[in-house]
Amino acid sequence: MEVDYEFRNWEELIPDALGLIFKNLTLDETLTVIPRVCKFWGRVVAGPYCWQEINIVEWSKCQSPQTIDRMLRMLVTRSSGLPRKLCVSGALNDQSFSFIADHAKSLRTLKLPRIAVSDLIVEQVAAKLSTITSLDLSYCKTVGAPALEAIGKHCKHLTKLRRCMYGWELDKDPQDKEGFAIAATMPKLKHLELRFMRISTEPVLQILLSCPELHLLNVVGCYSVKIDEKFVKNFSGLNVVGPEGSGWDDCSTFSVSSSYLDWDLMGVIHNEVEYDDFEEDMLDEAWEDGLGMEDGEAFGFYDSFCRDNAGFDWPPSP
Repeated sequence: MEVDYEFRNWEELIPDALGLIFKNLTLDETLTVIPRVCKFWGRVVAGPYCWQEINIVEWSKCQSPQTIDRMLRMLVTRSSGLPRKLCVSGALNDQSFSFIADHAKSLRTLKLPRIAVSDLIVEQVAAKLSTITSLDLSYCKTVGAPALEAIGKHCKHLTKLRRCMYGWELDKDPQDKEGFAIAATMPKLKHLELRFMRISTEPVLQILLSCPELHLLNVVGCYSVKIDEKFVKNFSGLNVVGPEGSGWDDCSTFSVSSSYLDWDLMGVIHNEVEYDDFEEDMLDEAWEDGLGMEDGEAFGFYDSFCRDNAGFDWPPSP
């Protein structure tokens, strides 16, 4: 009995659907493997369909600031300025942050640990980030109370803030002003992490009184914070993790000297190592119908990385 099989052309699949499929691949596979499969897939990757959520945190941990900045600008440009989520780690500067604000005005989630931006630039562009609901500014030593105040005033829908710091900088100046800025400008917070911040009890209590929707407060490692358990019970649905030595939670026994190391802190240690810039390897033969130098550049990001670290010039096919 003869069976007729109907084979459908991959090009009949709409680019949006292909973008959803490609989201399950790694960054290097998306940038280097997919464009080499066929010209149509290359055009999909070069368009906005794969870049509504941009997450290059892991990749950026061992890249130079210049390389991170170039990758960030390329992917945000490919997204047509409409990414909903952007996650990148590294020493991004004021120009990089300003670029994000100018070209990614539909962001809901912005995760920027370990960036090096100033309070001034955050104050200048915070109004352009008004759609953000979740923000991570952990381990950013150049950001302080003025930046948080500006974000709170302009990002009215912010419900999650992560502001964790280095556990071994306990002798630095206190960060109470940051706590008061959060209390004064972010009343809709539901999730707040302040791990290892140099903050005292008063601003934390002010946050609890000013943020009635708060469900989770993480103050692990905030050694100067003293919160009475009976006081916290006055807030319905509130869970408090920490502070150090409170005795309520297993997490409260965490310390820098513990045999357990917080993975975020491990990432900081890893990120402190200086890496040489990887040599760019521009692709000699790009697709002739419009992928152009930008895509050759995308190949270069990964071709050089894989040669130096894995012994082959491009990742295995998915």
